[in-house]
Amino acid sequence: MATQDKNALSVIIVGGGIGGMAAALALSRSGIRITLLEQSAEIGEIGAGIQLAPNAFAALDALGVGENARRRAVFTERLVLMDAVDGKEIGTFPVDEKFRERFGNPYAVIHRADIHLSILEAVRQSPLIEFRTSVRVADLIDDGGRAGVIDTEGRRYTADAVIGCDGVKSVIREKLIGDEPRVSGHVVYRAVVPADDMPEDLRWNAPAVWAGPNCHLVHYPLRGARQFNVVVTFHSREKETWGVREGSKDEVMSYFTEICERPKRLLDRPTSWKRWSTADRDPVEKWSRGRITLLGDAAHPMLQYLAQGACMAIEDAVTLGEAVRHCDFDLDAAFQLYEKSRVTRTARVVLSAREMGRIYHAKGVERHVRNSLWRGRSPERFYDALEWLYGWQAASCLELQEPPA
Repeated sequence: MATQDKNALSVIIVGGGIGGMAAALALSRSGIRITLLEQSAEIGEIGAGIQLAPNAFAALDALGVGENARRRAVFTERLVLMDAVDGKEIGTFPVDEKFRERFGNPYAVIHRADIHLSILEAVRQSPLIEFRTSVRVADLIDDGGRAGVIDTEGRRYTADAVIGCDGVKSVIREKLIGDEPRVSGHVVYRAVVPADDMPEDLRWNAPAVWAGPNCHLVHYPLRGARQFNVVVTFHSREKETWGVREGSKDEVMSYFTEICERPKRLLDRPTSWKRWSTADRDPVEKWSRGRITLLGDAAHPMLQYLAQGACMAIEDAVTLGEAVRHCDFDLDAAFQLYEKSRVTRTARVVLSAREMGRIYHAKGVERHVRNSLWRGRSPERFYDALEWLYGWQAASCLELQEPPA
């Protein structure tokens, strides 16, 4: 595609979640007209809490919505890893002023709906973004001219490009790549608990992980510490299929028989649970074709163990916007540059998340090895190990140099 006038360009974004909203904002800020298609009847987010590492704040700032998110986030004091078997602390890593100086931003936690709203507020102010709700996309249009999609009612939507931001079960990915998900066998239960219902001695201003054999628990505060996010994960004894449904407290309790009483008290606190049978996909070298590309979970679905799913989607959006400007609005070239700039980094996160799940769930002698490796680590060693992840910056997000042969 030749260089085009940005004011004449239009893009269809499929999916109105965090990644779709961020992509719409990134491109509209450059003058591109957006049609955003969302299958739900309303634009919004459901779910519980997510964690925002410094790289997420760097991306949010690049989109101009960092302060929106900061107003709604809870800024944590430390990250804590506990042994759920004996109740002992394995490691505490401060995310204090030294951490902020190192990475340029804080570590925080936030409700998923609040981070979505923080981006949506800016999106709603743009006259270049049009929302279409209750649109379920069924197929792609890619005829060498304009790109587009067809919905389940047979309606056609065309533009200069299509971006699939339609999540872990992406229709756009299915049409582009057609690969199979990798069902992990790990089940995640999530709930939000009022602060008054949390054990008083566990109301920490910190994302805390209680690592157990083939299982772990996580808790951290939300919404001014008026609520707490509680997440439990276990290796299912059933043959799992990818999906979400209502959970059962009896099932949760049956998997946490080998942990000590202190973290086990958390299992009684939620009045209802949502149950996720999780999956990711093996990383791919290409997720674009011509004027069609993927973003966020549609491009690189990952397990939750590094708390980076939303962070990566927001980074994607910023990088895509930067690529479009760098390529002077040649969308074919921009999509190629965006993909080149993101594939290796996101693949590293996907694979690292799998490995972190194995570390959290170590048992027997592996548990003792894990604990011995983590205990006594200085904050500096922690920061060094995470520089590749937390040190991302919008100013250097494009991969403009060819790798050495």
